[in-house]
Amino acid sequence: MLQYRAVALQLKCHPVNFAADAAAAREIIAVNIARIDRALSGLKIIAGDDVALVVLPEYILTGFPIDTSIGDWADRAALHPDGPEYESLARLASKYGIYLCGNAYETDANFPGIYFQACFVFDAGGSRILNYRRLTSMFSPTPHDYWDRYLDLYGKESIFPVARTPIGNLAVIASEEIQYPELVRCFVLRGAEVLCHPSSEPLTTGLTPKDIAKRARATENLAYVVSANTAGIENVPYLEATCDGLSKIIDFQGRVLVEAGPGESAAAAADLDIAALRRYRNRPGMNNFLSRMRMELYADTYSRKDFYPANSLDGIAPSREHFKSMQREVIGRLRSLGVIEPES
Repeated sequence: MLQYRAVALQLKCHPVNFAADAAAAREIIAVNIARIDRALSGLKIIAGDDVALVVLPEYILTGFPIDTSIGDWADRAALHPDGPEYESLARLASKYGIYLCGNAYETDANFPGIYFQACFVFDAGGSRILNYRRLTSMFSPTPHDYWDRYLDLYGKESIFPVARTPIGNLAVIASEEIQYPELVRCFVLRGAEVLCHPSSEPLTTGLTPKDIAKRARATENLAYVVSANTAGIENVPYLEATCDGLSKIIDFQGRVLVEAGPGESAAAAADLDIAALRRYRNRPGMNNFLSRMRMELYADTYSRKDFYPANSLDGIAPSREHFKSMQREVIGRLRSLGVIEPES
């Protein structure tokens, strides 16, 4: 099926931050999955019978940690890779005959006491066909923070996974990672055609940095972007409608096909034409960027390893202060290398 409808489903986030304990948090997660079920149940009425791909907002099951330690959040909000929450999401994909993409915090028995932020895709039969663990995060552990050990366990093929499916080749980009062109290009060079983008970002008028990045990543990679934002986040220490709206679908020439306003909505639905994308990628021309890349030009610059260091958390208890201090160190290193100039 190379022509179908995709939906960036905009839902309100009901976080677990103030649940009394881990058991109460799991109950909230179960209710949130039930909310997703209700949203999916009428989706084809509003979006069309040929809906085949649905992207959910970032951390829609739990919210994000605010004043919670990494260990406590792992216990309260992170899903077990084979846990009941994933089983429930798999059933929803099968029940509605859709490819279902989302984002959650996830534990790993090989890395006790922490979590990774994981992105997933379930196919229309309920099989989990993609699992991607976020590589760039401000305050959460990533595989890069345990790089050598992670690669020994899971191999390089686990890092930038692409699912080759009847609806095109799917990759998932987590939230702010859309702003890193190198990261997104790595998925595309592995064949990605549709960039699913679970996000939670502020609604402002005019183009935001992340919104500009969505258009740029679509254009430079000749890929669709299906970006789902939250419809607000309740019970947080800022106004709940801050991160609300902007869910959109962008085509492979950077054109916004549809954009949702604020509030819970399935309005961000549009046709994806993978056959047209493939014709464009196979046609010689000035804007066929993938065919014009001269990678040798960039190899030396990108091979440098003196920026943000790998393995920074191995043997260290992660904390927000650790991530802040690491960033300060990297900024100092960039100054010493002449990449950035010091403040006047």
